[in-house]
Amino acid sequence: MVWRSVRHRGRSGMTQVGAQVLLVEDDEGDALLVRECLREVGYGEADVAWRRSVAEGIEALTLDPDCVLLDLGLPDAHGLEALTRFVAQQVTTPVIVLTGRHDRTGVEAVAAGAQDYLVKDDITPELLDRTIKYAVQRRMAQLTEFQLREERMLAAENSRLERGLLPKPLLLSDFVACRSHYRPGRAGAVLGGDFFDVVETTDGRVRAIIGDVMGHGPDEAALGVHLRVAWRAMVLAGVPAEQILTALSRLLFAESGGGVFTTACDLTIERDRSVTTRVAGHPPPLLCAGTTASFLDVEVGPPLGIEDLHPGERAEEDWPVSRAVLPDSSAVVLYTDGLLDAYRQPESRTSVGLEELAEVAADALSTGDSIETLLPVALPRDSMKEADDTALVVLSLAGSAA
Repeated sequence: MVWRSVRHRGRSGMTQVGAQVLLVEDDEGDALLVRECLREVGYGEADVAWRRSVAEGIEALTLDPDCVLLDLGLPDAHGLEALTRFVAQQVTTPVIVLTGRHDRTGVEAVAAGAQDYLVKDDITPELLDRTIKYAVQRRMAQLTEFQLREERMLAAENSRLERGLLPKPLLLSDFVACRSHYRPGRAGAVLGGDFFDVVETTDGRVRAIIGDVMGHGPDEAALGVHLRVAWRAMVLAGVPAEQILTALSRLLFAESGGGVFTTACDLTIERDRSVTTRVAGHPPPLLCAGTTASFLDVEVGPPLGIEDLHPGERAEEDWPVSRAVLPDSSAVVLYTDGLLDAYRQPESRTSVGLEELAEVAADALSTGDSIETLLPVALPRDSMKEADDTALVVLSLAGSAA
């Protein structure tokens, strides 16, 4: 409801503020009484619209009044029927019922949807003015409460939906253990533009991906879900690893229409502990082994979706393969740059947070902490900036604590 205040001068000469009032009353004498009372408390002639029937009153709702004064004895309605017809319009305007009897009619009207009621013989200018103001304020409070309840229900529904879209790692054995952390940058959200997934294929390889869609809103979160689900579908369908980033890049461009890019790191751990990595503009994985922490030496290709990709324009070689062998009982940490924001030194032009992250991990491991404790250690709550989404995945080889 819109409170449309109109300034005019009352008898005292002081500037007052009054609501637009729709009076639905067929008796000229009663209508004159009400309009005179309104005039005495500062309502001008243009502030009151007078109609003589329910039909005319409902039509006058297009004037968007702030309050309706409704008589229950009208030519085209009797008793509460008039009120029922107004309430059926589902308008947000409060209705005050005018009745000529001291009985339960007014109470029944309030139970049927009126904000208040007045007995005509008791009406005074001050009482009428106060009743209108209270009715308008109560109605505004009710609408605000209703809107808040709707927003809470919508937020809860969105939260359940987003939780359902978060990945559930698919591991078939204890060859690799997975632990993860996820925090969206959007206030009140469960899902952000960052995404990750982990799948163990039937031949024993463990495939993993982590990515970061540019931006932080719901559109970016939807793109992240598209990319993650597409990646899992291709992995389970046996699509060759060298073709997956190309397909994801084309999918991203098709879904976003261009102008949105995504960084990603696609990783495969074989049973002999060899690891192959394809990086699309993403920070390198962190290797934790023994008491040391260092980054895997990887070649970095361009981000996904940075240009229109027609078949044949993007070769798989654009995302070169980097290979390494993981030590026994080691762990690979995949993360998005939201984590690096916790360690980036704003006073340094060269700091991006990589060295600082490695130092924190190495310090934790050197003191005898297991890889299992790396997640809480790597996520300092005080220094973490919540403006960006953050995803963190720790893949621990058999023999590591996870």
